[in-house]
Amino acid sequence: MTPLSLAEIAAAVGGRPYDIPDPGALVTGPVVIDSREVRPGALFVAIAGERADGHDFAAGAVASGAVAVLATRPVGVPAIVVDDVVAALGALARAVVGRLGTTVVALTGSAGKTSTKDLMAQLLQRQGPTVWTPGSLNNEIGLPLTALKAEAGTRHLVLEMGARGIGHIRYLTEITPPHVGVVLNVGTAHLGEFGGREQIAIAKGELVEALPAAGEGGIAVLNADDPLVRAMSARTKARVVFFGEAADAHVRAEKVRLDDLGRPAFTLRTPTGCGEVTMRLYGEHHVSNALAAAAVAHELGMPAQEIADALSGAGQLSRWRMEVTERADGVTIVNDAYNANPESMRAALRALAAMGETARARGGRTWAVLGRMAELGEESLAEHDAVGRLAVRLNVGKLVAVGGREAAWLQMGAYNEGSWGEESVHVSDAQAAVDLLRSELRPGDVVLVKASRSVGLEKVAEQLLAADGEVAG
Repeated sequence: MTPLSLAEIAAAVGGRPYDIPDPGALVTGPVVIDSREVRPGALFVAIAGERADGHDFAAGAVASGAVAVLATRPVGVPAIVVDDVVAALGALARAVVGRLGTTVVALTGSAGKTSTKDLMAQLLQRQGPTVWTPGSLNNEIGLPLTALKAEAGTRHLVLEMGARGIGHIRYLTEITPPHVGVVLNVGTAHLGEFGGREQIAIAKGELVEALPAAGEGGIAVLNADDPLVRAMSARTKARVVFFGEAADAHVRAEKVRLDDLGRPAFTLRTPTGCGEVTMRLYGEHHVSNALAAAAVAHELGMPAQEIADALSGAGQLSRWRMEVTERADGVTIVNDAYNANPESMRAALRALAAMGETARARGGRTWAVLGRMAELGEESLAEHDAVGRLAVRLNVGKLVAVGGREAAWLQMGAYNEGSWGEESVHVSDAQAAVDLLRSELRPGDVVLVKASRSVGLEKVAEQLLAADGEVAG
């Protein structure tokens, strides 16, 4: 964080100082909400959550080196008191980013946000110091915490923006006004909260509405292959750049193909040149993610060949997103358990299917260990049923549906689609899935693990990797 005095912070957030002997004391370290992350020079933000109240840890944070606490009440140690800590955190981020000459790149979409943000960060790092959202910290708390990591020398600030309703992205753009806005897709994630894809499109389009006009440097980067995203060009004053496989996309992919492990390669075509891309990531869905990142990098001055080279060398920065690990016994675990929605579930199944030919050549099978997709509302039954049916159509060797009602819908979709019989199974929980897999896995098998974050299916992948070598005889 760029150094600020406590007096400057109080002014930025409209706060009242309490127990502060020196208003000129500088906050030089990180802004944190977890007292265990406090370092000398930090500002501790006391948020009252469902499980713990940060105010209870204020004294300990100061003892560990925090200069002061941002709080809603006096806490007996140096504090800046405000009515709403989360709103104050946003105001502080807005003040800090406003002082910097950083190019703010914001992106949103129903699926692929985190992977695209990771790719974008790896490209833009080549041009200068870049700060980006860690993991999926893309809400009204995570976004300002990320923004406050920017310093005077930060050239790019890459921010993922999530939404649970209309107005959420608009609020985030007020905290960190973007220069470049990227919309990846409009899918069915959080369908139950929004009520329909058209409502989701309204929410996602708030990002391009917040951009400066084209004459002021605003750039809207939109997916030409998604009709709802393409239509957002009418909602922005910024210059529009399309990416995708459509013939009129400014940045597009040609000659897309997959290797025997499902890793994509393609020809990248930009307005100023071309380059060959061979990705290290797994799944054809990463082509669209790569094009979005490439379009941003191109607009910010990176040559096409350098973009292609950077994409070819880019890895996955965030955990539990298509992490592919081959055990010593030849069993491959694909841990994509961070989250799931219908679009990302279909993409993961297609990636698994692309690995199937290699698995079968080695005498192995493909396994899809799937759980609940949350927040789908009235469409939940139909969407789970459709995913189960898709697993059959893609010739996945065996579906293991894990959990309660929604998992049962997954399994029944698979059962009703074809004559699978015992080739699909419904188990009660993650441990039951682990027990089943340990008894049946054999060398050459490929196991995909995926569900919404709340299901905790990463435990399946972790236990299978910890059990390296335990396969059926």
